[in-house]
Amino acid sequence: MEFQPVRRVRAKLPPRRPAPALAGLPASAGPSGPSGLPRLPGLALRSRTAGARGPAAGRKAKSASGGPSRPPRGSGLRLAYEQARRAWDRPLTAYYLILGSSLLITALGLVMVYSASMIKALELSLPASYFFRKQFLAAVIGTGLLLLASRMPVKLHRALAYPLLMGTVFLMILVQVPGIGHAVNGNQNWLYLGGPFQLQPSEFGKLALILWGADLLARKQDKRLLAQWKHMLVPLVPIAFMLLGLIMLGGDMGTAIILTAILFGLLWLAGAPTRLFAGVLAVAGLAGTLLIKTNENRMSRLFCVGAIELGPQGECWQAVHGIYALASGGWFGSGLGASVEKWGQLPEPHTDFIFAIAGEELGLAGTLSVLALFAALGYAGIRVAGRTEDPFVRYAAGGVTTWVTAQAVVNIGAVLGLLPIAGVPLPLFSYGGSALLPTMFAIGLLIAFAREDPAAKAALAVRRPGVRWKTMRRRVKKRPSGER
Repeated sequence: MEFQPVRRVRAKLPPRRPAPALAGLPASAGPSGPSGLPRLPGLALRSRTAGARGPAAGRKAKSASGGPSRPPRGSGLRLAYEQARRAWDRPLTAYYLILGSSLLITALGLVMVYSASMIKALELSLPASYFFRKQFLAAVIGTGLLLLASRMPVKLHRALAYPLLMGTVFLMILVQVPGIGHAVNGNQNWLYLGGPFQLQPSEFGKLALILWGADLLARKQDKRLLAQWKHMLVPLVPIAFMLLGLIMLGGDMGTAIILTAILFGLLWLAGAPTRLFAGVLAVAGLAGTLLIKTNENRMSRLFCVGAIELGPQGECWQAVHGIYALASGGWFGSGLGASVEKWGQLPEPHTDFIFAIAGEELGLAGTLSVLALFAALGYAGIRVAGRTEDPFVRYAAGGVTTWVTAQAVVNIGAVLGLLPIAGVPLPLFSYGGSALLPTMFAIGLLIAFAREDPAAKAALAVRRPGVRWKTMRRRVKKRPSGER
């Protein structure tokens, strides 16, 4: 039997006809899909090829279509940096930094004065809160001076320059009169006002030199006289040397150092050439060297820089115990009121070495917070001085910033053992009403200068309740009500 091979016969199908057009839509409305029907606009038909995509292809398509995707690395940090930079560049940044940092330093200083001075007051048979109450009263008066200075116009500040300078010179001369001036810790630079109140005129000399020097340099700049070195030095440098001489007659070299720093700051802001600046610095350095070598107490303080031992006669007692206080504080301190060094071990715990007590009771975190507040205050002062077009504001703001930062550096450097002990208080922080009052008035100056900036003026005007109410009322009037 013979088998025949099976032949596959392909059936001839009729040709595929185009799909009929839908009602109201021509057949040429779009390309045909897999079923032969035309694709309608806005309608996506799934096909086997589209469903065969892998997960990677799906993620790529999702990202290409504008869906959510991972942000690039570092974008969060860049965004945070941009937001911080915008906040830093706002017109009221300097205003809030000066006001906030100064008030925080003063408030924290009051707490530390109370904690550091309790044992000293009990040793003198006084109430434990004796020094705190005096400092609190000075802070209240200083706050009034701060508010007054912040509201005074610039013209009135310039008008006070000469009267303040003449009054300060008169009081500094009065200090040297026997029977009127009084000596404290070997320095005759105090005037007793009656009762427990006393006044140190040299502290007001810093403020007087800043206001008078800023007014002098501003008037000379308006007349274009600062290009000549004679007009830059005279009479600024002779008057400053006169104040320094009156201070050194009382033996207060620490205040003289701060006054010299203010003088150099004013000369720097005035654009003194390098040779002139170096010449004045050389004269001041020579005078300082002579004054140190002719005094055994100052020489011993110079030798105690970086000391870790008390010395043969205990001359480095204060410097070494200041380091002990800081070292025993640790990261977060022993707690408020728990200092050991203030129990008679560390001299002047509530004035010159209050930063050491703060380090012992608040630890490294507390001391770094104080340093950060002073850094913010210094930056804000530099910003006010750099952004103004008024020469008086620039010189005065730069002088106040130099005063506060230089005095803070000298005090903290002495506590850390990096600089000789100069006997100057920590601004706004240490005990002493004579130092607190002019300093708070100077902070009020910075606040007034920060408010004088045109952009800050506009920002403050918008935040006034009256202006905001008028603006809202004006908008309500312009809004259509919809009634006929």
